Amino acid sequence: MNRKTFLATSLGLLSATTWSKTKLKEKYTSDQLIGKESLKLYSQKTPLLTIAGIAFEKMQKAALKDDVKLKIISAYRSYDQQKNIWNRKFLKNKKAGLDSEDNIKKIIEYSTLPGTSRHHWGTDIDLIDGSKPQEGDVLISEKFHQNGPYVVLRKWMDQHAVNYGFIRPYTKNIERKGFYYEPWHYSYAPIAIPMLKAYSKLDLKKTLATTNLEGSASMSKQFLRKYFTENILGIANELKDF
Repeated sequence: MNRKTFLATSLGLLSATTWSKTKLKEKYTSDQLIGKESLKLYSQKTPLLTIAGIAFEKMQKAALKDDVKLKIISAYRSYDQQKNIWNRKFLKNKKAGLDSEDNIKKIIEYSTLPGTSRHHWGTDIDLIDGSKPQEGDVLISEKFHQNGPYVVLRKWMDQHAVNYGFIRPYTKNIERKGFYYEPWHYSYAPIAIPMLKAYSKLDLKKTLATTNLEGSASMSKQFLRKYFTENILGIANELKDF
């Protein structure tokens, strides 16, 4: 499906008036893009931007008809929330004996630097099937494959998610670099695409400037350039527009 067809399909889920307003809003503040601006979210149960939340609920109702109960594990995440996740993992790995460089490499297998998460935008969700057992860490790829509890959910999303505007950013494509494969993670593309375009114009070093971020002293300009190219842009091609 090409971009034009995809956007046309997504448009069909919302009123023309609602969509036109979204399309016009392609200017985003730096604070909004890095998770430091409080967003007006659709609901506490569906913490996404309103249009993304509406699209998700439509998809959720459709999935339920096929006995798949889409349950959001994580959606909007602020800068401070992501910073706490980062610092907690860094200190845990440090206690286990990892030096700063290896520590950072380990964390960015799955977790983003605060200020660089797609979850900051109110467009991204981590999903499981709420009708299945939730034991231990639910967001591991094995649970979405073979005999895992979320195989049916993954297959349903593979077939239907794009019809509601949702695309998996971190695919299993072996040519993709950056974050590891995440079968649970989806982006609401009609908004996430222009937000990524705006984000790409930010000064990443300035964005990450903080005295409270563990390991920041080890983040060289070379590391940040590689991180931007491989991690931030290491996503499905359907989510890029530049």
